[in-house]
Amino acid sequence: MDPEPTPHRPTRSSPAPTGSATPARPREPAGRTRLIRASALAALAVGALYLGWRVTSTLNPDALTLSVTLWLLELHAWFGLALFTYALWDVDGAPPPPAELPELTVAVLIPTYNEPVEVLLPTIVAAVALEPDHDTWVLDDGNRPAVAELAVRLGARYLTRPEHTDAKAGNLNHALTVIDTDLIAVLDADHVATPGFLRRTLPYFHDDDIALVQTPQDFYNDSSFEHVHVRRGQEEHVVFSEQAVFYREIQPGKNRWGGAFWCGTGAVLRVAALGSVGGVATTSITEDIQTTIRMHRKGWRTVYHDEVLARGLAADTAEQYALQRRRWCTGAMQVMRQERPLTDRRLTPRQRLTYASTLLGWFDAVRLLLLLVFPLLVLLSGASPIAAPLAVFAAAFGASILLQQHALWRLARGRIRPVPTAVFDLSRLEATLQAILVGLTGRDIPFQVTPKGASGQTGRKRIPVPRLLLALAAGHMAAIAWYLLTLAGRTPLTYEIAGVAHGAALWAVINGLLIATAITRIRSSRFADERRGSYRHPVHATGLLDGRPATITDLSLTGAQLRMEPAATPETGTIGRLDLDMSGERASFVAEVRSVRPAPGEDGSSLVGLSFDDGQLTTQAQLALGLFNAAAPTGTPEEPRPVAVTATGDVDEGPTGPGPSHDDRGSIAVH
Repeated sequence: MDPEPTPHRPTRSSPAPTGSATPARPREPAGRTRLIRASALAALAVGALYLGWRVTSTLNPDALTLSVTLWLLELHAWFGLALFTYALWDVDGAPPPPAELPELTVAVLIPTYNEPVEVLLPTIVAAVALEPDHDTWVLDDGNRPAVAELAVRLGARYLTRPEHTDAKAGNLNHALTVIDTDLIAVLDADHVATPGFLRRTLPYFHDDDIALVQTPQDFYNDSSFEHVHVRRGQEEHVVFSEQAVFYREIQPGKNRWGGAFWCGTGAVLRVAALGSVGGVATTSITEDIQTTIRMHRKGWRTVYHDEVLARGLAADTAEQYALQRRRWCTGAMQVMRQERPLTDRRLTPRQRLTYASTLLGWFDAVRLLLLLVFPLLVLLSGASPIAAPLAVFAAAFGASILLQQHALWRLARGRIRPVPTAVFDLSRLEATLQAILVGLTGRDIPFQVTPKGASGQTGRKRIPVPRLLLALAAGHMAAIAWYLLTLAGRTPLTYEIAGVAHGAALWAVINGLLIATAITRIRSSRFADERRGSYRHPVHATGLLDGRPATITDLSLTGAQLRMEPAATPETGTIGRLDLDMSGERASFVAEVRSVRPAPGEDGSSLVGLSFDDGQLTTQAQLALGLFNAAAPTGTPEEPRPVAVTATGDVDEGPTGPGPSHDDRGSIAVH
C-alpha cells in the first residue's frame, strides 16, 4: 500500500444508480415515529424544568457536596437522554441499494489468531460458498499448519506474515499488500455469513463515495451470557439480547447523520478508501471505529445495512463478556484521545454528535458507581441532599424519572428493559472503570482476542465475581444494617429527616437486589467455561445410530445428542455410525458414544452423547452449510430461531485443485 496515498475527492454529482433491492426491514410507521419523538421531547422538557427547580429550590446548604453531586448525576442522565434522542431520531435513514451488482472485484478476508478449527470451519465453508465469484482468504496470525490445510481443502486461500505486529489491523494491512481487489469483506473467525451476504451489500458500491457497508452483528449461540431467557412451558425463549439495541437501532439511526461506523466484522470496505487513510488504523485496539473516523474526515460515506447477514459467537461467560467490553471501552478512550472526533472540524457537526453518543456512553459507568455509593453515604452520615418538602420532591422526581424511562424504552423500540440492562451494566462495571482509567492515561494496551470455543478445562469452572461487585455488596449490607440499628437507637447517629433516610434505604435495597442478581448470573454454572469444541445447535431431526432409530436433540460439527429407546441405547465407549436425515439427503459420521443418561420423562428413553471422529471434513462441511444457513436470520436477535437440519447440496470428494466448486444451491466441493 502506498505510504502516502492520494487523498480521495468525492464526486457527489455522479448519477445515482437505478433500481432498488428489497428493504432490509419494514420502515417504521410515521405515526409511531412521531409518538416516539414526542415522548422523548416531553421527557427532555420535563427533565429540564425539574433540573432548574432542583437548583433553585432543593439544594441543601448544610450538605452541599452531596446535594450538588446528586444534581450533577441527574444532569448527566438528562444529557445522556438528549444524545440518545439524537441517535435514535430516525432508524430508517439508510439509502436503498440498487438491485444490480457493481463491476468490482471482491475478496472475503477471515483474520484469525488462535480460534480452533471447529470455530473456523463453518466460517470458511460459508464464505467460500458466497456469490458472486470471489476469493476467500484465511489470514492466519497463528501460523498453524492445520488451519492452512483446512483453508486449502475447503477452497480458500491461506496467508500468513513474517511479523505479527499490530494484531488484527496489521494482519489486514499485510493482506492488502498481497491481494489485488476493489473491495474486501471482513468476517471474524467465528462469524458465519448467510448466502446473501455479498449480494445484499455489494450494490451500495455503485456509489463511488461509499467506503463502507456494515451489517448487524447477531449470534447463533443464544445460550450465551449476553442473552436473557424466560421459560414458557417446556421451552426457553430469548427475551433480551444485550447488544440488540446497538446493532438493530443505534447503528441504523446513524445513517441519518452520516455516522455509521465499521464494527470489525460483517462489513464490506472499499480498498481505495482504506488506501486514502493509510490502511487500517493501528494505534488503538478498536481499529474499526478509528479507521471509520479517518475515512469520514476524507469525505467518504458509510452505510449501515440493517439486515442480519452473518452470525457469530457471543461471549459465553461473564469473563469473556468483561474482557470484550474492557477492550471496546479502552479502544474508545484511545480513539477519543488520539482522534478527538468530538471537536474535529473536519467531521461534520452531525458526525461529531453521532460519535459523541457512542463514545461518551462509556462514562455512564462512572455515574452508575456514584449512584450505587450515594445512598450508602446518606445512610452512614445521616446527611440530607434534599432541602424541600419530601412529598413535593418525590412527586417531581417520580414524574421526571418515569418519563425518562418511558422515553428510553420507546427510543430503543422496546429493546431496553430496566432490570436486564442494569444487571449487564453491573456485570461489566469493574472492567469498564478500569478501561476508562487505563485508556485515558495513554498506556500501551495489548490486543486481547476474546476466547472462542472450548476452554481446555477438564471441568466447567465457574467465573469469579469482580472484586468491585463484592465490595459493593458488602457495603450495601453494612449500610442497611447500620440504618436498621440507627432506627432502633443502637448507633450514635440520628436521622434528622427520617423520610430521606427511608428513601435512601429503599434505594439501597433495590441496588442491593440488582447487585445480587448480577453476582448470581456471573457465578451461574450455565455460564461457566465451555468444554465443547463447537456450539451445539438445538434441533429436532431423525437419524440412525448403527441402524437403530434416534431423535437428534442437538447437533454440532463435533458431536450430537440423541434420544433413544431403551432397547436401542448403546453402551458408553461404543464406536458407531450416525446417519442423519437432512431433508431427504443422508450424511454419515463415525462417532464414539461418550455418555448415556436417563432422559427426562417417564418413557424410559436415554440421552446419548456422541463425539464425532476426526478426519470427516467432507461431511462436516456439508453439515456446516446445513446448520448455519437453514435459518437465515433476518429478524431481531431476541426472536427464537429454531434450527432445521437441511442439506444445501451434494458435497463430493473431488480431485485436488486450487479452488471451490459452486452450484446455484450454495453447495461446495471439498478438495
